[in-house]
Amino acid sequence: MDIASKRVTLPLPELGLIAMTRAMLGLGIGLLVAEALDKRTARAAGIALAAVGILTTVPLLLRVREELE
Repeated sequence: MDIASKRVTLPLPELGLIAMTRAMLGLGIGLLVAEALDKRTARAAGIALAAVGILTTVPLLLRVREELE
């Protein structure tokens, strides 16, 4: 079985954007499952952070996918 890998070169700012979107998504999910804040506030913040994380990740994933082709 042959497994091939491809090398993708991303500029530092783009790599930083990817890291920040992953962090926002993680924080959003964390707030959704945490009980540290008032339930309504945590839910609103969690949904907002998760949505921003998802919405900003999609274009970056498409960009990386283009690099692989």
